[in-house]
Amino acid sequence: MKNSLIFILIIGIILSACVGVASKGIFGTGVSVALDPRTLGTQIDDSIMQKNLSTRILLKDKKYLLSIKSKVLDGRIFITGKVDNPEEKLQFTKLAWETKGARSVRNDIKIKEEFNFKRSAKDVLITSQLRTALILNKNIKATNYQIDTYKKKIYVYGIALTLEEKDLVISEAKEISDVKNVIASILLVEDLRIQKE
Repeated sequence: MKNSLIFILIIGIILSACVGVASKGIFGTGVSVALDPRTLGTQIDDSIMQKNLSTRILLKDKKYLLSIKSKVLDGRIFITGKVDNPEEKLQFTKLAWETKGARSVRNDIKIKEEFNFKRSAKDVLITSQLRTALILNKNIKATNYQIDTYKKKIYVYGIALTLEEKDLVISEAKEISDVKNVIASILLVEDLRIQKE
């Protein structure tokens, strides 16, 4: 009797810690635990993934403990915050994808720097040109890619269904005028560590 009471108490503490995490953050609106459509198992899995990613971010560099935030909903990872350079943004994207159980990653990390209108306008133009090229190419699933351009360098993150699709995306990026470099973090579906239950 005493052991079962202790067990119930421990489970209650664990579940309250896991379930309470999902109320605010990136989406800005609260989600009542009673209205959360995720199953209890999914909520626990999401909480474990979020803690795993947060720990890996902390191990990477302690200065990002407060400036990088992550949220996991049904295996989909959302990361926000600010970093010093594009390479760090790319590293955090890879960390998120390497989290066991990740189904997708949305990286909204911004790069710290003084605003330069002329350069920013050119970067936006390059990004929109590549986005359009990917949408128009019927051999590329454009929704699987996130594009950032910084100082005329294109950073492409995403998942390719085949090696040919990956090569096509990189080729489309290299064809855009004024691009200095293309840095691709494109994973193949077959290489993802997605666990299917």
